[in-house]
Amino acid sequence: DAIPSADQIRITTSLKSQRGSVWTKTKSIFEYWEVEVTFRVTGRGRIGADGLAVWFTEEQGLEGPVFGAADKWNGVGIFFDSFDNDGKKNNPGVIVVGNNGKLLYDHQNDGSTQALASCQRDFRNKPYPVRIKITYYQKTLTVLINNGFTPDKEDYEFCAKVEDMVLPSQGYFGISAATGGLADDHDVLSFLTFQLTEPGKAVPTADAEIPQKDKEKYQEEFEHFQQELDKKKEEFQKEHPDVQGQPGKNTCVFFLSADDLFETVSDRELRQIFEGQNRIHLEIKQLNRQLDMILDEQRKYVSAVTDEIAKRGAGFPGQQGQISQQEIETVVKTQEEVIRQVNEIRNSVADALRSISGPQHPGSAAGVYETTQHFNDIKEHLHVVKRDIEHLVQRNTQSSEKSKCPDLPPFPSCLPTMHFFVFVAVQTVLFIGYIMYRSQQEAAAKKFF
Repeated sequence: DAIPSADQIRITTSLKSQRGSVWTKTKSIFEYWEVEVTFRVTGRGRIGADGLAVWFTEEQGLEGPVFGAADKWNGVGIFFDSFDNDGKKNNPGVIVVGNNGKLLYDHQNDGSTQALASCQRDFRNKPYPVRIKITYYQKTLTVLINNGFTPDKEDYEFCAKVEDMVLPSQGYFGISAATGGLADDHDVLSFLTFQLTEPGKAVPTADAEIPQKDKEKYQEEFEHFQQELDKKKEEFQKEHPDVQGQPGKNTCVFFLSADDLFETVSDRELRQIFEGQNRIHLEIKQLNRQLDMILDEQRKYVSAVTDEIAKRGAGFPGQQGQISQQEIETVVKTQEEVIRQVNEIRNSVADALRSISGPQHPGSAAGVYETTQHFNDIKEHLHVVKRDIEHLVQRNTQSSEKSKCPDLPPFPSCLPTMHFFVFVAVQTVLFIGYIMYRSQQEAAAKKFF
């Protein structure tokens, strides 16, 4: 049931009991390889079926009951299962299943008894195409996924990993899909295959992999297929004269209905919510990186002050050295407390980042309003902090003009101004982080996510 077009292949249409697959014609001779697949799974229902599979097998599984491909395969299948057959509410999900040619896939349990690795990811009805990267290198299979929430093509996250996995030395790559009582459109936009080689090994040339006779045969088949496709387009234009446009320019007319050509109000709201949550996701990532930088600076600062304490204790043993040492110890304890609190903020930001990266449930317009209100509250708190810092700086300047620290060579006994400003800056960052943390907690309590 697969339908090819110029820019994609519709493996199955959103009709009941459909099966489709696409396979390479020649076996891959790569010892280690990597594939990048871009696809869309779309459907009008809240629940879809059955799913899509990416294959590397010793023989082509042209048609069968396992997501449109044959059972008892020898190789590996990465299944994107849409329907929850076992009722454990763990679908949509990604499952890695290996087979030696004797195993029958357990549909009723969604392959949970046979899965080598899995992860729960929602890949249906995403604003951008979903991308997966499957790598097989030195008997280790790794699956990365781009969940389709951002336009960034390289925004992959870890999904599954299988070690000590032995696959056939040569095999066919394929992708298949199937529908059941429920149905989705399964569209594949690209399927790229790369050879991986160990450092220092020579890479075989492309001409040595495919014989010239096979190249000529494939070229003839392609030209024959192109001619048949042109004839079908001309016949379609003759049978449907009401369709506007030039022949060959409106391939999507086979797949799109009138409702798909216009964006409804609910679709526009969903798109706006996805874009807003994407911006929040990127901002929290940036904040997490900044907190890491602050934490590293604080650690360096504590280390430098500790070294200074050791040097001063060894060089100036006396009453004056003891007073100065006590002051520095106080600063060190304060900085350690700051590091602890920054770590807590960093952990809370990481938790929020994971919650946003997971399955997101689009909210209503009230959720967007609440988020805007929280950011306005944060701005007001920042203005208050700014005024307090200005008052502290003025008071410190006046007090420093009235009373000057005595000159005690080679180090003054009073707290240096630079340390004071650093302390004030750290406290300011801590207060801002606390305000953001409290805002996130309030938003979570109102079920924003």
